[in-house]
Amino acid sequence: MRALILAALALSNAYGGFLLAQQSPVPSPKHSPDHKTSFDMGSIINGTYHNSSFQFSYQLPFGWVDRTSDIREDTEKSKVLLAIFERPPAASGDTVNSAVVIAAESADSYPGLKTAAQYFGPLTELTESKGFKAVNEPYEFPVDGRAIIRRDFVKDRGNVTMRQSSLVMMAKGYVLSFTFIGGNDDEVTELIEKLNFVRKTR
Repeated sequence: MRALILAALALSNAYGGFLLAQQSPVPSPKHSPDHKTSFDMGSIINGTYHNSSFQFSYQLPFGWVDRTSDIREDTEKSKVLLAIFERPPAASGDTVNSAVVIAAESADSYPGLKTAAQYFGPLTELTESKGFKAVNEPYEFPVDGRAIIRRDFVKDRGNVTMRQSSLVMMAKGYVLSFTFIGGNDDEVTELIEKLNFVRKTR
């Protein structure tokens, strides 16, 4: 559950600033594996994150900041693959600091876990502990032909409403979670549309 927890902390701290604000900003234009893992950690090339193990890419919005290395932990079973923000998490602002966090966890970390939908049990519990409310039940949301499950959440912060959509799939014995936060539904949709998978061929 480490990657899930780290992803939740990364996003919640982007708005509270009590963790990441204490760390020195370290730009990380390219990711390189610093610990042995059983999958590709991915890398950012020309503004797009590529992961060959799970065969997906994510186009970073122009001008966003990469904070993956700030929250990545050295564990074999869970990794934050990508953590990007519209502005530095420590920077104040009157609008939602939109963010995208992609994480991978070994399915073995959850005894009895057989489907992506089941992962929304602990994920929803953790998300709601951060003040979000689920607005629907998990539902199928295929991307490029991949079987992905999605659930949406909202959180009121004074005059600002944060919207979070989490997409989950299972691949190669791992649970992949894609978390998107924005200030409105259109923005979240635009962030999701930057996610692409290598299309399967027959």
